[in-house]
Amino acid sequence: MMTPNKEDYLKIIFELGGTEHKVTNKQIMNSLQISAPSVSEMMTKLLKDDYIVHVPYKGVQLTEKGENKASILVRKHRLWEVFLVKKLEFPWNEVHEEAEVLEHVTSRELANKLDKFLDYPKTCPHGGVIPSDHGQFPEKNNLSLVHFGKLKEIRIKRVLDDKELLDYLSSLEIKVGQVYTVKEYGIYEGPITLEHDRKEKQISYKAASNIFVEEI
Repeated sequence: MMTPNKEDYLKIIFELGGTEHKVTNKQIMNSLQISAPSVSEMMTKLLKDDYIVHVPYKGVQLTEKGENKASILVRKHRLWEVFLVKKLEFPWNEVHEEAEVLEHVTSRELANKLDKFLDYPKTCPHGGVIPSDHGQFPEKNNLSLVHFGKLKEIRIKRVLDDKELLDYLSSLEIKVGQVYTVKEYGIYEGPITLEHDRKEKQISYKAASNIFVEEI
């Protein structure tokens, strides 16, 4: 049986790049802010239902069945986020939880009508590509901010759809699409210093792990 809880796990694996590479339990645990035993228990269930494959010491990856299911969920979620921001003028950091509720009660027909009403948007407010009705999602799997060296110019392409992260980035006025220079990496997973418009901002290592960028 596919429960909302299972759906949330599939979505986070999808968002963390689980269509192309292995995602670790630690990444899932940090993103969902839940315990390691809870993640392990759910991975066992998803593996049994053929939604994921598991490679020891490397992590999990979505199967074709898992990709199809996750892309449908992500499509509904991201369409509602666009609607809430563009039509109801919600701040970008306040739409995740509302979309979480709406996605679980949205039929395929409603999602398609919503897509048409919004004039077929390509991305959500957080930079994520909106999959097509056929499950296609031409989203470039950008590297996270923690993988870049100092003095690199980067553009933020996408951030993980997580309420705590979005609130944090909003408080720092960090936005998708902006260009920054990576100035400094703190030792032992310390904060990362970015510069934009001659102003420096420090981002925690945990947050930077869920910010996906491209080098300019």
